[in-house]
Parts: sequence; C-alpha cells; structure tokens
Amino acid sequence: MKTCAGSIWVNSSPLDLKGAGLGMKQSLDMRQGQSLVMTPQLQQAIKLLQLSNQELAEFVEAEIERNPLLNKADDNAGDASEQGEAPARREQLSLDDNSGMGTARDQLDAPGEDVFEPGTGSDAALPAGGSGPSAQTDWSGATSGGSFNSEEYDFAANLSTDVTLQEHLHNQLNIAGLSAADRLIGARLIDETDEAGYLRAPLEDVAKALGADVANVAAVLEVCQGFEPTGVMARSIPECLTLQLKERGRFDPAMEAMLANLDMVAKHELKALANVCGVDKADLQDMLSELRQLSPKPGSGFSSDTTIAVTPDVFVRELPNGMFAVELNSETLPRVLMDKAYYAEVTALPMRDKEKEFISECASNATWLIKSLDQRARTILKVGSEIVRQQDAFFAHGVAHLRPLNLKQVADAIEMHESTVSRVTSNKYMSTPRGLFELKYFFSASIPATGGGEAHSAEAVRHRIKVLIGDEAEDDVLSDDQIVEILTGYGIEIARRTVAKYRESLNIPSSVQRRRINRASA
Repeated sequence: MKTCAGSIWVNSSPLDLKGAGLGMKQSLDMRQGQSLVMTPQLQQAIKLLQLSNQELAEFVEAEIERNPLLNKADDNAGDASEQGEAPARREQLSLDDNSGMGTARDQLDAPGEDVFEPGTGSDAALPAGGSGPSAQTDWSGATSGGSFNSEEYDFAANLSTDVTLQEHLHNQLNIAGLSAADRLIGARLIDETDEAGYLRAPLEDVAKALGADVANVAAVLEVCQGFEPTGVMARSIPECLTLQLKERGRFDPAMEAMLANLDMVAKHELKALANVCGVDKADLQDMLSELRQLSPKPGSGFSSDTTIAVTPDVFVRELPNGMFAVELNSETLPRVLMDKAYYAEVTALPMRDKEKEFISECASNATWLIKSLDQRARTILKVGSEIVRQQDAFFAHGVAHLRPLNLKQVADAIEMHESTVSRVTSNKYMSTPRGLFELKYFFSASIPATGGGEAHSAEAVRHRIKVLIGDEAEDDVLSDDQIVEILTGYGIEIARRTVAKYRESLNIPSSVQRRRINRASA
C-alpha cells in the first residue's frame, strides 16, 4: 500500500507472514522528482493568444483599472524602453527574409499540453540586450495571487454577448459545407454586406479581387442568400423580397410582376398594378397584405450600435519586386507601461506584510503582462508570415491556386506546437490585396499529384471540377470518369468516387441528371 503526502512516500509492507504474529513495519522515504506544471500566468498567456484584438483591448483595460502599476503608453512618452515598455511589436517580413523567425521557442508555446518545466529560463524568447521590465525582472517566480488569476478575473463577464450581423453570417458560412476557396469568397461577400443586410459590391469586383470566375462568385452568393435572416445579402429590394417570398412558397408570376413594379405600389396605382399582375382587386389586396409582412431590411434585427468592423491583425502588401511583405497592425497592439518610479516610491514606504505581498504581485503581474503582449504579437507575426509564405500563389493568382496547408506544417516551420498555431488562427484577420480574411481560411486538405509532384489543395480541385462542369456544352456532358481523366492530365491523382463526393458537396447533379435537365430546357 502506498500513499502520497507531498513529496514524502509512506510505505507499508508485511513484516513476517510466517511468524506467530502478523506485524507491519513503516518507513519514511524521501524521493526527488520533476514534474510539468502550468502556472496561472501561463494559463492567462494562452488565453491572451486566442483573444481577438477587441477582446484583448478589453482585457488590458480591465487590468489597468485593477493594477496601480500599469499605465497606458503615451505616444509622446519618449524612450519607451526606459519606462518599461515591451520591445517594439511592429515588424515587417519579406518572404525571402527570415528575420523575426528565430529558432528560440516562444514561451507561450510548449509541446504536449502547453506546459513548461519549473525553473526554465523565461527570457529565452527575448532579444539579447533587451530592456524594460520584461527583460530585467524574473517573472517566472510570480506567485499565484494577483489580478491575473482566473479565480479573480471574470473574463467572460467582460466580453460582449451581442452577435452582430457579420458574426451571424460568418457562423453560418463556417457550417455551410463549402470548400476553403468558396469560404474565402463567401467571407468577402459577407464583408461587403451593409447593416441593412444588402450586398453592395458588384460580383465582378469581388471576382476580380479574388482571381475567381464571376459564375463561381454567383454560386457562392446563392448559398449565402440561403442564410438567416431570410433575404440577407440581396442586391436590391426586389431580390430581397423575392428571397423571402420563395422561402414562404409564395413567389408566383403575379408576385414577380408586382415586385417588378414596386414604383406603382408606392404610388398606389392599384388599378394599373392589378392589370399588370393579371389579378382582380381582391387578389391584389391579399398580395399587398403579404408584401407588408416582408422585411425590406433583413439586417435591421441586429443593432447597428453593436456592429463592430473587423480590424485586421496583420497587413500583407505586395512589394515592387513581386514579393509580399507582412507586418503587424500596430493600432491593435495595446501599449502598456509599468510605472517603475511609482513602484520604487511605494516600496520605500513602511508596509505591512499583506501590503508588501500586494505590491509585489502587482509588479509581477505588470511585468508578465508586458512580456505576454510582446510574445503574443511575435507569435501572430510568425504564423501570419508563414501562411503568406505557404499560400503566395493565392495572393499572386487567386483562389484556384490555394495550396494544401494544415496546422502541423505551419507549426513545424516556425518551431511551435500545433495547438499554439490553432489558437493564433482563431479570431485573427489578415488584410491582403485580395481582401480581409480570417487566418483559418487558408488551411485545407490535400490531393496527391501524379508522378510524386507537389500535392494539390482539395479546394483547388473542387474549383477545377466546378469550372469543368460549368464550361461543358449542353450536348457534351462530362461524366465523373471523364473528369478524372481531365484532372489526371493536369497532374492530379484522384479517384472517381472522390470526384463524385466533391461534385455532390458543390450541389452539382450527376451527368445523367444534367443531361435530363438540358433536354428538358431545350
């Protein structure tokens, strides 16, 4: 029998089973061992990594309120490093430059379940000769107390629970079953949707920006127009009302004629409107009653006061030499200082033990926050730069050239754990010449290439299948086997059943069904 009390093991074993008595002997053994732990500071660091820039700003504001040693940095504060500010977090990386991509592991990243061994150097990720408290103070020994503890800081209570129209549409896009390429198109269409719920950007402009076909963009829009609220992402009032009537099963030729003459409805030219619609007065009144039940502004249910424009965390721009530069959006990075002068003044005063403990915890927490903000920024920059490096063909040529990419590939390239990359890609946005995208949209599955060549993105293959079927002649419908042969000619190794699966995911009928549709419409 063994029981553990701290690091002291108590061993109980039979003394002599052959003797007259049944005795027990107890002994105390001291054993030394190592274990991996996750401190409250590291737990909070992990939380910071997965916050959006809006959530991070709220978190920092709350910490400044509760920690007397923390202050917002003044833009005219002079030499920030002397005042305790973390190193500058605006960096620029070209795809052919490895600066800022050092081999030292970020303290926020740890193999396994994001744990680290007590006593390891916490300043390993900082540049040599760094200044400020993040470089000078040993924060690894910070106590578990203080305002950064999850027990004392109700993080959820400080986040807004209101869902904006944009968030509502993006949530539906994520479960719509679209390919990554089509999700990119859908994300752009959602971003071009105004508060009332109308899509204002011409499809031609979206297609040009993304390097996609107009027909492909129109197909994605058709899917998005099936989202709730009904009528959203319409391009005009008649189209918005049409979507709502179709959802109710009330879109008929008479209604179609009425929607085409809404100016007559506004002018109350009822007699002329009845003639145009081919209905009598009673039917016209019923149609008008139905029309009044529809919403000309499907996005009005979402308060414009809570609608927050998405702010990019990373900027990508094309350089004159054809390369792409990646830099952090400095406007989203909270600038926080530790008031070292006030700390020195307070610690010089006579204090009781509890007061000393409090000010010590405040100093440790302030130092940790400055360091964690810096490490968070560096991690986002590393991940964003590697995504651009891996997906440069998309930025240069469009959605059809998305490469297969997974979290492990990025994690291995920047020497971080896969779970860290997963946290970074959530709720982080990249502003590019092709639009604003969430980082996670650049990850997809892969299809092997013939002859052992470079693999193809599953989304790019789906896009090719859609284009092939879209370009087929009415009297020359492609079978799945024929599509396999064509894709093999492109160097894509794919099975017929995979083509069928991708075709079905795109809601494209089989070749037999398409032939019947063509004959019926002839």
